[in-house]
Amino acid sequence: DRAAYDCVSRAFLDGYRLARDHRLVDVARAFQDDAIDGDLLTRPHAKSVVDLHAVEVHVFFGAGARAVVPPIPGIEGVPVLTNMDVMDMAEVPQHLLIIGGSYIGLEFAQIFRRLGAHVTVIEQAATLLPREDADVSAAIAEILSGEGIRLEAGASELTLEQRDAIAVTRFRDASGQAQQLSVDRVLVATGRRPNTDELGLDAAGVEIDKRGCIIVDDMCRTSQPHIWALGEVNGRGAFTHTAYNDFEIVAANLLDGGNRKITDRHTVYALFIDPPLGRIGMTEAEACAKGLSVLVGKRPMSRVGRAVESGETRGMMKVVIDADSQALLGVAVLGYRGDEAVQALLAPLYSGMKVRDITNVTYIHPTVTELLPFVIAEAALRK
Repeated sequence: DRAAYDCVSRAFLDGYRLARDHRLVDVARAFQDDAIDGDLLTRPHAKSVVDLHAVEVHVFFGAGARAVVPPIPGIEGVPVLTNMDVMDMAEVPQHLLIIGGSYIGLEFAQIFRRLGAHVTVIEQAATLLPREDADVSAAIAEILSGEGIRLEAGASELTLEQRDAIAVTRFRDASGQAQQLSVDRVLVATGRRPNTDELGLDAAGVEIDKRGCIIVDDMCRTSQPHIWALGEVNGRGAFTHTAYNDFEIVAANLLDGGNRKITDRHTVYALFIDPPLGRIGMTEAEACAKGLSVLVGKRPMSRVGRAVESGETRGMMKVVIDADSQALLGVAVLGYRGDEAVQALLAPLYSGMKVRDITNVTYIHPTVTELLPFVIAEAALRK
């Protein structure tokens, strides 16, 4: 489709510019009149012919990903929206159904609720945002439900049916009770799929996994040593900042003789609701699953002076530290400026700073960040 074509085209052009700027390879714009005849690349506009054996060819895939439309009974007859075309709507729907209670779905849920729509979110998992700790997920649900958003986690047997301009949705809620909704529009936010299905990767000998992601090593290199895959297409990160970090890894290793790796990267992202969630490192559940002995500290935003002054006291701070090494493992700040405040602890996380070193730093008052060392110190005292 056109959107996928544009996405792939932009990715190839970005790769072209990278190669051109760093003199990696003399590449042609294959979308124009250039042609390959055997081992010769003919460039009619430049009136030249390039012997492909005479240049070191490096190929970079950055084709991105697109929304997945799940196989829900009846969905083929409903004009569903994705995170892309929902932005093209000219009118706010009276009732918007969002299928998927994860990051994209919840962000749009709050946007459209604040624009005046009735919003229902249906999620098959037992909780919203299942990758978050249960207490953080519950706090997010409290914020959103408090704004009038109907949240249906643990839903099952979902079906859709289009009746004129209305979509009828049937499902069973978490208690097993049958439910029915009539909505104006349906937005699906149940995951994303890499744009690899039409790239001819099998012909190039580039391996993909069962999700369609290009398999890469720790330096973004594919099964072909001269081909790299960056961003969502490699399945190693779903954000703009992780895609850019992939570029930094490839550039440093290829151009500067570096040894940077994907596995050196810590988890870092935000949920952009209001107030936002900022997250770095491991959750409590992830740390426990790794067999680590953890200490946990929490503080409601109602006990953060800057949040009180702003009039926004919803949410919480949560830190996870290693009980044995006293190293910081992860932080979640759900609340006023949480997406900014949490980044103050990125450097300590990367450097492996211990609790004493973090808490000995003087932070600016009054800020949200200044309370994080107190939460860490309180957690350490629980040992």
